[in-house]
Amino acid sequence: MAGEFALIDKYFARPTPSAVLGPGDDCALVQTTPGKQLAVTTDMLVAGTHFLPDTDPKNLGWKALAVNLSDLAAMGATPRWVTLAGALPTVDEAWIAAFADGFFACAREYDVDVIGGDTTKGPLNVCITAMGEVEPGRALRRDGAQVGDQIWVSGRPGLAALGLAHLQGKIELPAPWPRLCIAALERPRPRVALGQALVGIATAAIDVSDGLLADLGHICERSGCAAAVKLVQLPQLKDLAGSGGTYDADLRRIALECQVAGGDDYELCFTAPGSLSLTIAQIAARLELPLWHIGEIVAGEAGAVTVYDPDFNPVSFDRHGYDHFAA
Repeated sequence: MAGEFALIDKYFARPTPSAVLGPGDDCALVQTTPGKQLAVTTDMLVAGTHFLPDTDPKNLGWKALAVNLSDLAAMGATPRWVTLAGALPTVDEAWIAAFADGFFACAREYDVDVIGGDTTKGPLNVCITAMGEVEPGRALRRDGAQVGDQIWVSGRPGLAALGLAHLQGKIELPAPWPRLCIAALERPRPRVALGQALVGIATAAIDVSDGLLADLGHICERSGCAAAVKLVQLPQLKDLAGSGGTYDADLRRIALECQVAGGDDYELCFTAPGSLSLTIAQIAARLELPLWHIGEIVAGEAGAVTVYDPDFNPVSFDRHGYDHFAA
């Protein structure tokens, strides 16, 4: 059986052209670009909490890196370097090889170097630290939203949570939705190009990992304001099932709950002045990425997010997002 260092050398020691010194020593050495600030994030994925234990390891490798790059995207940063640490219950070289394939496929796509890490024996989990660069004073933050700003979200939030519910047998999605939703869950696309395009335009931004309403609430809390979200302006999932029938109505209700509170989307939610809506539409067209204006920042209790129906009546939800330590 291969030992720890042999496994690292075989599957994770790759060239690191952007680093002064990559894996193999006590520390990696990197030289940041002159005049740039370093953005650093760490995210952990634990089997049974963040992914199903039987998840395809190649998809898990992709997702493990993608969710960290999503944090850099939310800051408008350019990804540069990552470290990878993990625990494995046993040495399964076929699993490790597939995980590495997915991980490095994501690294190649977003042009990042893996410069170090660690491995040990234990319950299956993966922990990544990602580093990127951003112009001083230009990072997108959570604390800049202003009353009157428009609220936007990218892509199709809710698909990942629907994919998880389908895999867990809680719902049965009609074709072609299982393929689309499971792909959104297991192969998220960090919106790096969008984050970079929003520098100087967005007043605040966050990636949607714990649920749209919960993460928007984080922006509002840090910015000292509230949010009004209009149900009719959310991305429509009305084509999820056919027309009519109790089953369809139930499925659409579940789809809406996944959309506003499901999480695991890794889309960007951001705020911007209404005067820049045309500029944002041009960004959407250039990136070929839907961007949805879903509401406004309003005066009110810091962190409060209210959803309104087409008649401007408040709509309540049992939850706004995921909390690891909630009862």
